Amino acid sequence: MGLTRESTGRNLLEDQFNIHFSNNDGFIIALAGNPNVGKSTVFNALTGLNQHTGNWPGKTVSNARGIYSHKNTNFTLVDLPGTYSLMSNSAEEEIARDFICFGKPHVTVIVADATCLERNLNLALQINELTDNVILCLNLMDEAFRKGITIDIEALEKSLGIPVVPTTALKDEGLEDLKEAIFALCNGTLKSTPVSVIYTKEVEDAICEILPEVQMVVGNLLNPRWVSLKVLEGDKKILDSIMNFLLLHCENYKEVSCSG
Repeated sequence: MGLTRESTGRNLLEDQFNIHFSNNDGFIIALAGNPNVGKSTVFNALTGLNQHTGNWPGKTVSNARGIYSHKNTNFTLVDLPGTYSLMSNSAEEEIARDFICFGKPHVTVIVADATCLERNLNLALQINELTDNVILCLNLMDEAFRKGITIDIEALEKSLGIPVVPTTALKDEGLEDLKEAIFALCNGTLKSTPVSVIYTKEVEDAICEILPEVQMVVGNLLNPRWVSLKVLEGDKKILDSIMNFLLLHCENYKEVSCSG
C-alpha cells in the first residue's frame, strides 16, 4: 500500500529535515522562540532524557527533538533554533521558517519572555501568518512578577486569537497546563484562530489582487495570504523555497497515485 496524502507531510519531514518518526511518535510539536527566553528549559522539562540531538541537514545548526507523553498520547517535540524573525536572514531563521511552513507540525508553541513581551510578539505575529495551530507559552512569569509587570492573559489571547499559557519552566510551573493545551489543540477540543496583521490599504489591495491566482497555485498546501505577502516582498530565497516545496509535494503525490 502506497503513501496517502495525509502521510505526505510526514514524508516531507523525513526528506527535507532528516527527522524520522515511528508510528508511536504521535503528534509533532514545533517549539519556537527568540534566543534566551527559556525555550530549552521548556524543552528539557517536557522531554526529560528522551532526547536526540544532531544537526539540521546541510547546516551546522544543532537540532534537538524529544518525546513526552500526556494522557496516553505521545508527542514529538522539535526544538527549533532561537530566532527573532522568520525573514531568512540567517540559517537559524531559514530553518525555523521552513520547518513551520513546510514541515507542517501539528502545533507550533511559541515560547516568549514575559518580561519583554513586545519584542517577542514580532515572531509570534509572523508565525500567526504561517499556521493556524499556535500556542503562546508566556515564560519567565516569575521574573515578570518580580519586576512588577502584569499581563492580562485573557486580553492577550483575544488580541492574538491563540491560547496563551503562562509558565515558569525553571520552577516547573504551568507546564502541565501547557501539555494540556497542546493535547486539547491536537484533539480539537481547543481552537486557535490566529488574528492576521492588517497592513496599509495599498498592501491589502495588492494582496486581494493576486490572492485568487496564488490560491490556485498553492491550494491548501500553504497559507495563500502568507504566500501572497512573500510574492509582494519579492524575496527570491523564500520564493525558491516555496517553489521547491510545491514541486516536492507534487512528486510525492504522483508517487502516491501510482502506488495506490
